[in-house]
Amino acid sequence: MSDTYNPEFSMIGTILVQEGLLVEDRLNEALNEQKTRGKRLGETLIEMEYLDKADLDYALGLQMGMKSVDLDTLLDARPEIVRVIPEPFAKENSVLAFARSDNVLSVALTDPDDIVVVDNIRKLTEFNINPLLAHKKHIQMAIDKHYEAVRKSGEVEELLGGLEFISETEEGDETDLANLQKEVDNAPIVKLVNLILSEAIKSRATDIHIEQAEHNMVVRYRIDGVLQEVMTPPKSSGSGIVSRIKVLSKLNLAERRLPQDGRFTLKLPDREVDVRVSVLPTVLGEKVVLRLLDKTSFNLNLTNLGFDPEKLSIFRRWIMRPYGMVILSGPTGSGKSTTLYSSLNEIKSVETNIVTVEDPVEYQLDGIHQVQVNTKIDLTFGSALRSILRQDPDIVLIGEIRDLETADIAVKFSLTGHLVFSSLHANDAPSTVTRLLDIGIPPYLVASSLNLVMAQRLVRTICKQCKEPYTPSPEELIGLEMTEKDLEGKTVFMGRGCPHCRGTGYYGRTAVFEILEMLSPIRKLVFDSANPEIVREEALKLGMETLRQDALRKLFEGKTTVKEVLRVTIAE
Repeated sequence: MSDTYNPEFSMIGTILVQEGLLVEDRLNEALNEQKTRGKRLGETLIEMEYLDKADLDYALGLQMGMKSVDLDTLLDARPEIVRVIPEPFAKENSVLAFARSDNVLSVALTDPDDIVVVDNIRKLTEFNINPLLAHKKHIQMAIDKHYEAVRKSGEVEELLGGLEFISETEEGDETDLANLQKEVDNAPIVKLVNLILSEAIKSRATDIHIEQAEHNMVVRYRIDGVLQEVMTPPKSSGSGIVSRIKVLSKLNLAERRLPQDGRFTLKLPDREVDVRVSVLPTVLGEKVVLRLLDKTSFNLNLTNLGFDPEKLSIFRRWIMRPYGMVILSGPTGSGKSTTLYSSLNEIKSVETNIVTVEDPVEYQLDGIHQVQVNTKIDLTFGSALRSILRQDPDIVLIGEIRDLETADIAVKFSLTGHLVFSSLHANDAPSTVTRLLDIGIPPYLVASSLNLVMAQRLVRTICKQCKEPYTPSPEELIGLEMTEKDLEGKTVFMGRGCPHCRGTGYYGRTAVFEILEMLSPIRKLVFDSANPEIVREEALKLGMETLRQDALRKLFEGKTTVKEVLRVTIAE
């Protein structure tokens, strides 16, 4: 978008608005003020504190027709390219190397016409330089992110200095156990794995991905639902890292040909963190994914999940009923478990017997009896539920309905005076209903047993430290199926990026919901086996708000961004 401006015709105010550096209302206000002050528009905007010099310099560069590079491209640069330019030089001159082709190095600068800086980079790197314009704040954000990763890699190299690693055997054959144990017991490997775990917890990561690349290892953290690369240990450390994690989670150290699952607990000074481990053999070596379950991070209060007052009232009304089924739907990582736990936390009392069957039990709730599924001893959802029936339950939570047996028992529970909570994988609320039919539950039983279906997703929330208004691009408006007129009187925000949010512009997440109440017209359609589209049309007539509509509500409330709305929801 930025490199398409015509220097002859593009006005500086138009560029500022289109680049999201200024909202149109402030531009109009500044244009009126400019007439009074008799100064240039840019100078007026700076004096009114609607703009800073870096914003103006960037816009002027675009007005002159300079080719530019956006923030996402800078943040996605590969570490080995970034480190071509030493950190002190990069920081002092606000420059960042982000791409390389043959002997040409592409570098982001605040002023690509600065011949002295460009020539110094050429001498420093011994590459031909392709200078491109970038906003100074974007360059600084990328510098903070990438050189922090470089420093972490330096810590890794220091930890591993002088250590000899055992190379992997061909085709993943079992290697000598004594050698593997020696590798695991090396102090540098222990410190490296501790570093990976501690940094993940500090960063609020929910998952750690330890991957084998062709020439090195790659460690990525999933923060606020999105993966971010954080360090690249040397390839030779791979078997040691994986073996150390296997020892912690009591897995078969020598087995490298089959997937393995395990777990261990990290004991911190103020809390414990459960770690679920999955090891998967790939053509480049074993890939490890660690799921971090920090029990203190669960905020089990329905008011903090993202419900607006009307939806919260509806949801509470249905979960207070003495019997029937409440089903949540959404992909893995959409916050279903937190919503289910929060629901139980709200309705539990000394007068009720609540039993859950889960795989896994992610959070232990006081006053609730939780059963962990264990397929190795044939303790499945079905077998556990059959036993629970003899435990005189009032409320039952089934972690997930995966098959006909589990669905059938859940329906029978709900029709015999029990309140049942569970989850399903479906795209939206109406298709969740038909998913139960597809599993094999007769339509009349689904229509009779269901109370409410709620689909949900998680969107990242804007970092409050760097939140600012901006104007969505034409492409974003097309994605939202909106026009500029639709945005009149509304303000859209984004996060510029800062150290607090690691340069992402986001900090934390909130949920968006789609609630389908099983009112009489909906029950009749389900009884008649209507398809999801017909159920959806009727639900919309009855006032159901879709996932996209709820996401747009949070967009205009200033909680999330256009990019998140487009990433998480689809147009109706």
